[in-house]
Order: sequence, then structure tokens, then C-alpha cells
Amino acid sequence: MASPQTNLKKDKKDEGFLEKLGTLARKKKIKEVSELTEEGSKAIDAGASPTKPDVSPEDYILEENEERSLVQPICREDPRLKQLIQVLLDWVNDELAAFRIIVQDIEGDLYDGQILGKLLEKLADIRLPVAEVTQSEKGQKAKLRTVLEAANEILNLPRWNQQKWSVESIHQKNLVSILHLLVALALHFKAPIRLVENVVIQVVVVQKRDGILHTRTVAEEITGSDEQPGAKFERDAFDTLFDHAPDKLNVVKKSLVTFVNKHLNRINLEVNDLETQFHDGVYLVLLMGLLEGYFVPLHSYHLTPESFDHKVHNVSFAFELMMDSGLPKPKARPEDIVNRDLKSTLRVLYNLFTKYKQVT
Repeated sequence: MASPQTNLKKDKKDEGFLEKLGTLARKKKIKEVSELTEEGSKAIDAGASPTKPDVSPEDYILEENEERSLVQPICREDPRLKQLIQVLLDWVNDELAAFRIIVQDIEGDLYDGQILGKLLEKLADIRLPVAEVTQSEKGQKAKLRTVLEAANEILNLPRWNQQKWSVESIHQKNLVSILHLLVALALHFKAPIRLVENVVIQVVVVQKRDGILHTRTVAEEITGSDEQPGAKFERDAFDTLFDHAPDKLNVVKKSLVTFVNKHLNRINLEVNDLETQFHDGVYLVLLMGLLEGYFVPLHSYHLTPESFDHKVHNVSFAFELMMDSGLPKPKARPEDIVNRDLKSTLRVLYNLFTKYKQVT
């Protein structure tokens, strides 16, 4: 019969053996993750990305045939993409102002379906059968699924178009999917914004096949050249200036600044920034009065506009004054001016310059 001391030694030996097995298993797992990370890095580099995407090792761990897309970091610095994101953020925040909701991060704030649900309810004037607050991942995805199903039904898009977003991609904070969805909603509900045209994002798509990560680079078009919520716009000289002749564009801007200041200086006002100083409509109304030689009654417009609607009213009123003077209806929408779309503002001011450049 073995002594208690012998059994104790045996137990310690077994325990030590099990610990070694556990340590080996952990080391093997760490090694697998490390290898996948390295393999993923090589796959991304092979996609001709000049900058290695800023992703965590977990992003490389895919199931067989699973696919994941990554936006190249350099693309996030594209001014057109940044401007589009800001336009969409401003629109969403305007729509949700009554709920006291402020969206600051287009990826981090929209992924769980909470704010997207509120936005869809506001736009479509419906009530979605979802819980107000959901903390768990399962609950978030369930809510997001309900929201996206309702959005797809309302948008009534072809099935291939609906594949631009999904519960998984939105919940994974996929920038491309979120942008596709917001642009589709803005177009469908004729949002009072002007989308930035020709926004294209270079996306690295990683897929695991036969245990190996394969990569390809895809140019994902977010907006085209003729997609606007309110109407279609024919290209004109300003489109050409913006796209191909920025030096000549600066000359035009300086000429317009000189023109408007020639008249606004008479009432001790001065313009330095065409994009921002006309967006509330006040200077446009005052300028029309000066050009036509009459006083505009203060009750006709908001001298100190406090809301988006006040600004739209002012610009609309200025457009009416322009048409009363014999000018054609501006191609731009009042909302374009309020949203500080420089191209639209320049078009309006250039029409005034053409008609009134001889006025002293």
C-alpha cells in the first residue's frame, strides 16, 4: 500500500503535468494569433496599400470563407470624404434635434441601431417595434435587424443595392456600409442637403480561403456625379472650375468678394468668406435691397436667424427678390446655401454680378 507521502508526490507530479499542458495550449493559441496577424499584415501589404491599416489582431481572425473590408487609412484623409461625412452628420443632427441627440462619430454612434432607429422613425413618420435601450450585443443586433428591414422596405431598392449594408457590417462599424445607408436615406427622403459628388473610397477586402488570407483592393463609389436629394443638376462652368482650374476659381472668388463689398460697405458690412457669410441669407437679402435701391422691411426676414428653418426662409426670400428683379430662378436650392455649399453660393452671386456689375 502506497504511503500518503507517495500519493502526494504523485498528485503534485500530475498537477505539474496538467499545468504544462495548459501552458502549451496557451502558447499554441498565442502563436496562431501571431501567425494570423503576420499573415494578415502581409495580405494587406500585398494589396498595394501605401499605409498599413490600423487594425487589431482580432480583425485578422476570420472563419473559413468569411470576408471583411478595411478602409485604407490614407482614404480617411480625403477632403471630399471628410466633407461628405460632415454634411451627413449635420443633416442627421438637424433631424434629431428635437430628441436632443447629437451624433459626433458616424461609425461609433450609429452601429447599435439606437440612433438609426430614431432617424428612420423621424424621416418616415413611423414607430418601430424595438426596445428603447439595449445593452447586449444580441439585443443591439436584433434592434438593428428590425431597423434595416424597415429601411429596406421603405427604400424599395434592388436586392443588389441592399447588399451594400447588413446587420453585421453596420454593427462592426463599417464606414462604407454606414455611408451607403445614410446616402440612400438622404436621397429617398429628399434631404435638404447637397451631397459631395464623386466620393470614392479605396477598400481592402480580406477573405479567408483554405486557411489562407487573400486580399483585393476595391474602389467603392459612395456618391456619383448626379446624385442629389432634391434634383438633378446639369454641369456648368463652376463644375469645371472646381474640378480642373482651382487657380481660376480663386480669381472668380476674389472678383465676387470685391463686387459684394462694393455694395455692402455702404452699410458698413464686409465679406471675407463667401462660403460662410452668406449661408444664413441675411447678407443676400441686404445685398438685393442695395442693388435694387430699396429698403427691405425687417419683418420680412430674420435679421438674427436662430434655426435652420430661419436661414432657409431668409435665402428663399432673397431668391424671391431676385426673381422679382427679373433674374431667373436660381439653380441652387435655399438648403444648399444654408448648408454652405460653396459652388451653389458662387452660382447665385455670379448671377448677381452679371446683372449688376455696372451698378455703382
